[in-house]
Amino acid sequence: MFKSLARISYHVIVVLLSTALALSLPFVLSTLAGSLLRAWAFIENEKLFLIALEMVTAVLLILFFNDMRRRWEDRRIAKMAKSAGLVLVTPSRGVFAQRRRKKMKKELGYARELMIIGSTGYRSFVEPEGDLLEAVGNCRDAKIMLLNPFEEGAISRAGSIPDPEITPEVIREQIMQSINFLKGLRAAQKQVRLKLYPDQPLLKLAIVGDYAFLRHYHTGQNVRHMPEYVFRNEQKHGGLYVPLNRYFLSRWQDPGIPEYDLDTDELVYQDRTGSEVRREQFGNIPISYGAGQGTEQ
Repeated sequence: MFKSLARISYHVIVVLLSTALALSLPFVLSTLAGSLLRAWAFIENEKLFLIALEMVTAVLLILFFNDMRRRWEDRRIAKMAKSAGLVLVTPSRGVFAQRRRKKMKKELGYARELMIIGSTGYRSFVEPEGDLLEAVGNCRDAKIMLLNPFEEGAISRAGSIPDPEITPEVIREQIMQSINFLKGLRAAQKQVRLKLYPDQPLLKLAIVGDYAFLRHYHTGQNVRHMPEYVFRNEQKHGGLYVPLNRYFLSRWQDPGIPEYDLDTDELVYQDRTGSEVRREQFGNIPISYGAGQGTEQ
């Protein structure tokens, strides 16, 4: 009853206000018109004032049309971004942006499938500040692809970064620490699988549920300095989430990329159907826990 009375009172007040506005409108317009005529009679012979008024009017019109054009362009770009499934672009730096990314990945990764392509994985899910640490620990199933530390891709990636602290040895040590971290998850009965690819990294890609987080590796740049793009699965044609998902699956199913057996420390090669073809013993190297800054975020 009280809700009905509140709704009726709201409509009555709206009707009364509309009526009052309609009745007062002729008086308001006539008053404004009279004031305008009196002002114009005073200034119509003031040439300097008229010139200044024309200049101000011209500037205001220029600003107005520029603003309209910019808004139209922003709307067009926003429409294109929406059609591509782009929902967020975060800069490489900024405390609030990093916190937002980490919180988003943590919430989205809980009890869901997680797919990651990176270089070392050290700064993503090994370090306590890693933005994917909690997502990897809480996901239902994780498929992770990292550089093979003994292949040319890892060496080339280290050489492409103009930082004396980034060496092939540092990259190798960080990858080994990431492997040990994933071994710990496997020992805790987590569904984790790891593959090691031999070529240089192209994309840093994390697919968490219906969202894909994307950065790209640029020659001479640390991936931390690149912006991150977030794409959502919009369930329609034109979005980039589906191609990114297919890209990961094509890499994951590549028979030239072996899977790392976290129980036996062997590289397992499979064919297109997933059947095992052969196994190779993975090289054992000593691990140093002073891994430096790293190349993969």
